Amino acid sequence: MNLQKYKSYMCRCGALLAALFLTAGLAGAQLQRKILVLTSTNSPTGNAVEVFELNGTATNTLSLADTLPTGGNGGAGGNAGILQFKGDLGAVANFGSNNVSQLVRYDDFIRVGRLLSLGSRCTKPDSVALTDDQLFVVGANCAQSYAWPLGYIDGTAVSLSDPSAAQIAVGKTWAAVTMTSGSVLQLPLSHEGGPLAGTSTSITLPADANNTPLGEAFWGDVLGFTPAHSPDSFAIVNDDRDVFPVVGPTPPYPTNAPCWVAKGPKSVWYTGNSPGQAVSIFFSDAQGGEFYKSVPLPGVPTDITVSPDQKWLAVIYSGSDGAHVAVFAIDSFGDLTPFATSPAIGVASFSGVAISE
Repeated sequence: MNLQKYKSYMCRCGALLAALFLTAGLAGAQLQRKILVLTSTNSPTGNAVEVFELNGTATNTLSLADTLPTGGNGGAGGNAGILQFKGDLGAVANFGSNNVSQLVRYDDFIRVGRLLSLGSRCTKPDSVALTDDQLFVVGANCAQSYAWPLGYIDGTAVSLSDPSAAQIAVGKTWAAVTMTSGSVLQLPLSHEGGPLAGTSTSITLPADANNTPLGEAFWGDVLGFTPAHSPDSFAIVNDDRDVFPVVGPTPPYPTNAPCWVAKGPKSVWYTGNSPGQAVSIFFSDAQGGEFYKSVPLPGVPTDITVSPDQKWLAVIYSGSDGAHVAVFAIDSFGDLTPFATSPAIGVASFSGVAISE
C-alpha cells in the first residue's frame, strides 16, 4: 500500500470510529433508568416492599414489577416515612421486628440487603429518614442514627418518654420528630450532615396549630409540618424554633386535615389530606405561607413523596377495593396533573412511599 492510499485508508477508519463513538455516546445519553415507585405492605405477619414501574406510553401505567419480603414484620399505624430511598439505597422499618431492612437498587431492580437491628433501648420503629451519610430511625421510645450505608449505630440516641412519634425528618443541622400527642421535637445533629447529638428540645406550638402533628419535611433547615386537626393545619418552623402557622383548607378538621407532607419544587409543599381525600397544596417562605388548592383523590391518602428531580409526586391511598399508588406529573409552577394509578393487588393499605429514578 503506497503512502497516499494508506493516508486515505486511515482517514476512512478514523471517520468510521468517530461515527461509532458518536452513536454510542448518543445511545448512552438517551438511556435512562426506569422510574420505580416503592411502598410497603406493613403486614404484621410479614412485611414486604411492593415495587411499581412507571411507564409513559399512549396509556400511562403504574404496574407491579416485584414483591420483596423485607425479612421482618410490619404493624405500624398513624405514621409516615416508614420507607425512604436516596440514590441507589433505601430503608424500610419493620415495626413488629425491631429492625430496619436496607434496600439496594441494581440497574432497574430493587433488592433487600442487610437487616439493621435497633439499639438495645429502642423498639417499634415506624419512620426513617436518609441523608448521604446517615440513616435516622424513630420508634416508640427513642430516635437514633446509623452511619450510612455501613449500618452501624452512630451518634447518641435520644430517649422519648412519649410513644406517639409519627415521623422523623432531617435538615442540615437538626432533625425533627412529630408527636401525635401534640408536640414537635427538635433534635440537634452533632455537626451539619452528622448523626444525632443525643438531646432534644420541645418546640412550643401555638394553640391554633398544636393538635395532632403528623407529617413533616425539610426545606434546607426550615421544617414544614401538619398539625392535622388544628384550624391552622400547616406550619413552618425555623432552626430557632420560631413557628409560623398557616390556615389550611376549610372547613377544617374533621372535614379537612392535611396529614402527610412532601416538599415540592421552589416554595411548594404537598400534603396528603386524609378526610378530604385530596392532595392539598401550600406555598411558603421561611416565615409563613398560604393554602393554594386541593386536588381530589379517589380514596384516603396515608403518605406522600416527591421524586428527586421534583417532576413526580406519588401518594398512597386506600379505596373501596384496597390500596393504590397514584402518580402525578409536577409542572414548572408546582401544579399537578394525574399521570398513572396502580391497580389493586390484594393489599388493604400501604405504608410509606418513595420514588427511585
